Amino acid sequence: MTRLTPIRLTPIRLTLRSAWYLFAYQFIGWLLMSVVLTAVGVAAALAVTLAGIPLLVATAAVVRGCADLERARLRPMTGSPVQVRYRAPDRPGLLARAITPWKDVAIWREVAYLVGLFPLLATAGLVVLTLWLCCVIGVTMPLWYHFPFNHFVLNGHSLNQHSVTVRGVQLGYFPNGPHGAGAVGWYVQTLPQALLVAGLALVGLLLSSYLVIVTARAHAAVAKVLLRAPRDPLAQVKEVLNTPISLMSHN
Repeated sequence: MTRLTPIRLTPIRLTLRSAWYLFAYQFIGWLLMSVVLTAVGVAAALAVTLAGIPLLVATAAVVRGCADLERARLRPMTGSPVQVRYRAPDRPGLLARAITPWKDVAIWREVAYLVGLFPLLATAGLVVLTLWLCCVIGVTMPLWYHFPFNHFVLNGHSLNQHSVTVRGVQLGYFPNGPHGAGAVGWYVQTLPQALLVAGLALVGLLLSSYLVIVTARAHAAVAKVLLRAPRDPLAQVKEVLNTPISLMSHN
């Protein structure tokens, strides 16, 4: 039996795809939320006027367009297109076209995803991506740890007379240098220290990669539930009624 290794348990392509999905949402999700919130707010404010009728039509189109963009982003995560179905107007005329979309539960599910859930989904993605990127940076630390430098003032008088320049990476708080009073944390100044940080970061990278994948899948699952066609509660009943049944077969 082939032994599974941590690298094989965390596919790089899946991790990068999941990370890109979460990263892009930080910008695309914010843009879509702003557009939908503005459009719905303006339409709601003017809904009692004649100008509100075409605005309701336009706003419904805006919401659907934004939802379509998210459905397109979902396809690489789900592997299949997300099907959607909207209620058609039951009579001709601009008023019917304006009112019918807002009687459809589908558009309110889209608004709930695009606006209502954005703070939660964006925050979760940001936290996970920050942790993952910190681990990525930590793994590469042996390559660049010696380049950063900081000036520390000793005895607190003149910068020219009582300052010292120290190279390395601060992992903590060092108001008076690596060995001064009030130091809290770890100041990486040597290659062995950088290699140790890289080793710890590699372990964190493997764990955070799983977290990125799980978070992206959870996000995609929520998006798919809210952006697909609502389930018809009478679907099973309609299927039974539409299925021809031979009563003579029971005799």
